[in-house]
This record gives sequence, C-alpha cells and structure tokens, in this order.
Amino acid sequence: MTTATTPPRPATGAVGTSHIRLEGRDKVTGAARYAADFPADGLAHGWIVVSTVARGRIRSVADTPVLAMPGVLAVLHHGNAPRLKEDFSGTFGPDATTQILQHDRVPHAGWPVALVVAETPEQAREAAESLTVTYATEPHDVDFRPGHPAAYTPEARPVRPAAAEKGDVEAELAASDVVVDARYTTAEEHHNPMEPHAALAHWDGGRLDVVDTTQGAHATAQDLARLFGLDPAAVRLRSEHVGGGFGCKAQVRAHLVLAVMAATLLARPVRVALTRAQTFTLIGHRSATAQRVRLGAGADGRLRALEHTALSATSTVQEFVETSAAYGRSLYDARGHRTVDSVVPLDIPTPTYMRAPGEAPGSFALECALDELAERCGIDPIVLRGRNEPAVGPVSGLPFAGRRLLDCFAEGARRFGWDGRDPRPGVRRDGRWLVGTGTAAATFFAGAFPATASATAHPDGTFTVRIAAADIGTGARTALTQLAAEALEVTPGRVRLLIADSDFGAAWVAGGSMGTRSWGWAVTLAARDLRERLALGGGVPADGLTVRSDTTQAVGALAARERHSYGAQFAEVAVDPGTGEIRVRRMLGVFAAGRIVNPLTARSQLTGGMIWGLSMALHEEAVRDTASGTLVNADLAGYHIAAHADVPAVEADWLDDPDPEDPVGIKGIGEIGAVGSAAAIANAVWHATGVRHRNLPIRPDRVLTAERDRAGHR
Repeated sequence: MTTATTPPRPATGAVGTSHIRLEGRDKVTGAARYAADFPADGLAHGWIVVSTVARGRIRSVADTPVLAMPGVLAVLHHGNAPRLKEDFSGTFGPDATTQILQHDRVPHAGWPVALVVAETPEQAREAAESLTVTYATEPHDVDFRPGHPAAYTPEARPVRPAAAEKGDVEAELAASDVVVDARYTTAEEHHNPMEPHAALAHWDGGRLDVVDTTQGAHATAQDLARLFGLDPAAVRLRSEHVGGGFGCKAQVRAHLVLAVMAATLLARPVRVALTRAQTFTLIGHRSATAQRVRLGAGADGRLRALEHTALSATSTVQEFVETSAAYGRSLYDARGHRTVDSVVPLDIPTPTYMRAPGEAPGSFALECALDELAERCGIDPIVLRGRNEPAVGPVSGLPFAGRRLLDCFAEGARRFGWDGRDPRPGVRRDGRWLVGTGTAAATFFAGAFPATASATAHPDGTFTVRIAAADIGTGARTALTQLAAEALEVTPGRVRLLIADSDFGAAWVAGGSMGTRSWGWAVTLAARDLRERLALGGGVPADGLTVRSDTTQAVGALAARERHSYGAQFAEVAVDPGTGEIRVRRMLGVFAAGRIVNPLTARSQLTGGMIWGLSMALHEEAVRDTASGTLVNADLAGYHIAAHADVPAVEADWLDDPDPEDPVGIKGIGEIGAVGSAAAIANAVWHATGVRHRNLPIRPDRVLTAERDRAGHR
C-alpha cells in the first residue's frame, strides 16, 4: 500500500499496481533454468585450482599425473592457456583481473592458477585437488589499517572524483560552537548471492555461444569479444535467470574466461561453476573502511564545516575505490565542505561494486556523526537535518531533480511514533533489555544509461518486446512488461517480454539502480512508437510489425541536475547489557524514489536492502589471517549474515517523486534501502545504552566491552 500522499495512477498497463512475478511459478517449481542448469551434448566440466599462497610466483604445475587420471581431458595453466588481450578495457574500463593464466605471478591467495577439465564434475574436482602446484613465495601484506604508509588518493576519476572541496574547512571548524570529530570502521563484506557463478561456453558454427550468470548480457558479450580478440557479432551471451548479483555479477569473472578458454581448446561445450568458498575470492567483495568525520556547527546545529575522509583497500592487480566519503556531497549544506577517498593496495582479491557501493559504509559514518552532533546541540536528529537542507547541490551547485528527503522524515516520524521519543539515552527498559530508537537519512544517485529495445505487433493482437535487460531477482521482467503494456495501451497479458540475450542489442547492466530506469525508457519509446504506427491503420503483416528504439540521444540530452532517490530510516532495538545481545525489534523506511512501477516487487527490494543494512550493522565481517593472507571464514558457517530469526517487522513505503525529465519517471530502488539502515540501528543502540559504537559489526563482545568500560568510569 502506498501512502496517502501518493496519487492514484491510470489502470492502463497496470503500472502502479501489484503484480506477482511473471517467472515466479517457474522458480518455485524448478522449471527456471540458471547458468548451471543448461544442458549441452558432450558437455565437459572445469574445476578451478586457486593459489594457496598470498604472493609469489608459480614454479611448476605437475599436470602429467593429473592428465592420466580417469576422465581428465585437459589441464590449463599459464604455460599453455590461450593468450588474452593484455590491453583489455571492458564495460567499467581497464581490468587486469581478467588476465587469468597469462603469467606466473600470484597476486593474492585464491588467484586462479589452473583449470582441470574432465568428463564429469566429480572427476574434475578429484583431479583438481590432486594437482600439485609449487610456488616461490614472497612477503605479503594483507593488513588493512589507518595510517598505512602505502595509502594514496587516486588521480582524477571521470565519475565520483576521489576528492571534492569548497570553502575553508579548517577556518569553519575553528569558528564552530560545536565540533564532532569521530572515527568509524566497517568490516570487509561479501556478496554471497544464492546462485554461485557458473558459465557454459561452446562454439556453434563459428560463433561463441555462452550462458553465464551475469547482470548484463550485452556488456559481458562485448567484453568477451574484446578480451579474446573476436568480432563482437561472433559472440552471443544469454542469462535466462540470475539468482542474485548485488554487483559481483556485473563484470567478466574468472569462471567465464576459463570456460571460453577450455571450450576453444577442446572444441566441445565446457561448464565452469564456482564453489561457495571460491566466491569469497574470485568475484570481488566490499572492502573494509576506516573513516573520519569532522563536523562543525553553530549552537543551532547549522553546519559550518563538513569533512569526511575514508580509506579502503584495493588490490595490487586493479585499483578499485569504495567511495564512502562521497556520500555527503549532495546531502547536507556547509560553508566548508571536504570529502576525500583514499586507498591502500594490499595482496588481496580486488574489491568490487557491492549493493550501494560507497553509500552503504559512508552513510554509517556520516549519519552517526550527525546523530552525535544533534545530541551535543540538544536538537532532535530530524530537526537537525532540516536545518541543514540545501537549496542546491552543496558542492556541485546544481539544482535538484526532485528532493523529498524532509517529507520522508515527516511521514516516517509520524508512522514510527517518533514524537513520543524521550531523547535521553539509557532510560527506557523492558525487563532486562535496554530499548532505544534511531534514525538516519538515505540517498542514492539516480542515473540512466542508453539502451535499445524492440517491440513487435503480431496479427493475433499480442506483442513481443525484446531488450537485453537482466532480472537478478528484482522483478525487472514484470516491471518492464507493465511499462510496455502501459505504452501500448493494452493489458500486460498481451505482452511477451524477452530479456537477457546479447543479440537484442545494447543495454545497461542491472546495477547502480539504473537498470529498470534505463531499460524502461527504451521499452516505453519502442512501445509508444509501435502504438502510433498501428493507429495509422493498414493492419499487421503476417510476420509482424517491429519498431526499435535507441535512447542514446535522449539520455545524452538530460540537463545537468542532482538526481537522487531519498529515504528516512527508523529502527528500534533492544540490548541485553548482560550478554551483549542486540535485537532489532522493528524497522521502517520511507522513500522518495521516483515512480513505483510494481509495489509488490518494489517493497521486496526496499525491505531487502534494509535487512542488508541490519546484517551489516550486527553480523557481517570477513576476517583475514595476516599470516597466510587467506580468509578464515570463507563459508556461510563462519561468515554470518542475518537469518530469519534476526529479522524483525520491516516496513517500507514511499512518496511519489518522479523525475520530470524521464518519460517513465523512474529513479531506481535497488540500493537505496541499504543506505542509512545500519546507521539507524547504530544510533538506536546508542539511544538504548548511552554508548556510541563506531565499529561495525556491533558484536556482543563489543557491547560487553563498552558496558565494562562505562562501568569503570562511573
């Protein structure tokens, strides 16, 4: 259900009404095929062998005994693997992580050093585990810490510069009545989608045909062509169903490269699937962060200075920056504004995009610091944010393309019962439990990328729409069908949507909360054009009438604006000071995220993001052993995520906030739910206990240590 402030929308096409997922029945009955489910005649199976050392060189690969084992067809390694383009630049720019089996260097533990291919998965695994690889090891460094001597600030970047500044921060801090200077850390996190990565590759009549678990069929196909030096038209990639992605399936990964290599050498289909343990090293992760926030304000809470600096880890293979400090650049006004993201290269796997990259860890630090500023100023946290609401982009100076952050706070406060909150910490009890509430803001940029789509009318009155979109569990299939039906002015049942095939043309990946917005734009234009042509009369040819759209010019013509989704997060927690246990009792998020196409799947996305933040706040923490360079908890037994018992009553709702310059009005909701929710929980823990926790996750031992330290200072 939407809020009372959301106006009703026309029933045509059923946009704005809840629809169950079109593929739902196939998924629950097992009919939906994922990348590891596709059959192929003569299918062989590859098993990846990864390095056991954190840095060094490969001395030898003892493949002769393994080649004699039952069913073994090949052992690929750096001495015999096909050569790849060294200057490969993919969808996201140059990417050295794709240079698999191209050299004898080992940049981190878990780096692929060989692929064993056999007739069955069992034979491939047994042979892979029997393969002896010797190394010449070198000293490694996996110790992420503030003050690391190798840390640096990256050069200018086209998107999200590593540093941005206006005014004189130091002077404004000196002139401030109240100053908050606090340091925060977040742990290394891993994606862990339900479906591990898998790919099936084979050559069909001189064309490479691939099934992969990817967030972007067209982009991945184009990247494969560049990497292997192929004509782009000679590569077809499909991704019928994807069991979650969260960013780790947006790029070419080792399993895909190796499957194509093996299929090329053996001239037969080859499938390579990752184990759960391998997904902790071969698909990227979110780096740990160390952040510092300095806020200076007048006694009335109005910011004079905002400084946010953040350090994250990257690899020695490829630079990746977790842009945590960029979170506040468009959110709060201040005369002096400085944000800097730095990195330290370590002998670890390369981090990558993970749901709400930058915003998720960045919002934890800044939103907790703002809560502390509100406490010191004696001002309600929501009132404080209202006093620092900017008229234009605080750093960019650009106008906002819609901004209803304060409306989200007003509606959320009403529904959560915020007005009855006692601001004093540690005073509310429920038996042995200390109870507290907290809030935080959320924002995520709303972008769009060019896409192409086609719409075909058939003589029987039905329609087929094709676009190389990806449904990674978000409900994109259903939403795009609804949008097409609306534009065609027909019911959704008359529209057949085909997606996730690179042959359908260029389309952005399912990422950055830009998937449905970018695809929906192209689908809407194609469907509208087709409807207008049909209105001219003349009937539909026996083979159908097809029109195509390309939004390149339309997207390029968008005026420069601060385009964002916004949200207000609320949480109530109970803390047992005797055991350190924290229980989140309820969460509420109210969002302004453009036009909501399908309330059913939209609510699932928003609440899923909020639960993601709960897991970040209380559970998720990858631990790296400095001696071996490996993770000590590379499985779902040791790497804890929120389970059903950890998830309380979670409610998400929204206010209408379409982008007026977008014909569809969508802003994207995949990531906004994960922003600010960890901060709201941390702020609620402070309200319950009177202790600020600045290091995530807030484990029971950290709660007990804080309680002990506080008792010692009484």
